Amino acid sequence: MSDSTALTWLVIRQDDNGNRYRVGQYATEDEAQRIADSLDVKGHKQLYHVERMGQSRP
Repeated sequence: MSDSTALTWLVIRQDDNGNRYRVGQYATEDEAQRIADSLDVKGHKQLYHVERMGQSRP
């Protein structure tokens, strides 16, 4: 799938100050969650989570 519109799942990093950054965009929720989990285990203080494009967390 080379069509970027099919990449509807985002990995978001949130830092200690509440700033949010898009880390990547993926085709499936499972793929995005694997990336978020792999980043999370590295022990950084940032929070990594998955959200569907257009449905951000508060």
